Amino acid sequence: MLKQYPIENILFIDIETVPQYSSFDDVSVVMQELWDKKSKYFRNEDQSPADVYQRAGIYAEFGKIICISAGIVKAKNGTRFFRVKSFAGEDEKQLLLDFSEMLNAFSHGKERYMCGHNSKEFDFPYIARRMLINGVELPAMLDVAGKKPWEVKFLDTLDLWKFGDYKHYTSLNLLTAIFNIPSPKDDIDGSQVADVFYLEKDIQRIAVYCEKDVLATAQLFLRFKGESLLDPQFVERVF
Repeated sequence: MLKQYPIENILFIDIETVPQYSSFDDVSVVMQELWDKKSKYFRNEDQSPADVYQRAGIYAEFGKIICISAGIVKAKNGTRFFRVKSFAGEDEKQLLLDFSEMLNAFSHGKERYMCGHNSKEFDFPYIARRMLINGVELPAMLDVAGKKPWEVKFLDTLDLWKFGDYKHYTSLNLLTAIFNIPSPKDDIDGSQVADVFYLEKDIQRIAVYCEKDVLATAQLFLRFKGESLLDPQFVERVF
């Protein structure tokens, strides 16, 4: 399975997102009204738009990216190691610019791919939308408008696991468990990211969490390929 995709040609990514504001009270009147309309589709009758504002980070129109972690498998002297870097902080436009520069350099003149878990549905379009909102030019790999399906260099471990079955979602945490891969959820999970960002102001903790998801995705892809897992001692964080 997946023999046509050399692991060294794939950039594994994950993003962390939060609502654009720490409190619904800080949202402009116009956006509050638009969130009211949006949230009607999923909130209960006894819930107000403010009650479900913590879910705003899921939507690129109401949320923002606070971290993009990216990793790649390298080989040296017959040993594979994983190099991972995070673009994180309060300045969303700057982290998007930095990530775009890295992505363009990674893909320039080469057959490269991007991979995440549920990335076709969430990470890739979210990044592209937030880039447009922030006035950042789309990198070639994310500028998929008008491209033929085989020209789009997106891979998705959730999509690969479905084998054409679209009835349900399978979490990364579940897949790592059944494939005996160390869980990336040993500190926080996605539901806690906004509090860690707005209340604890600990972006470093979020970046480490995001990087664990990236490594887990790469490990899962290796399992899908029938190849050995990466040794945790050969994981290198790039600053």
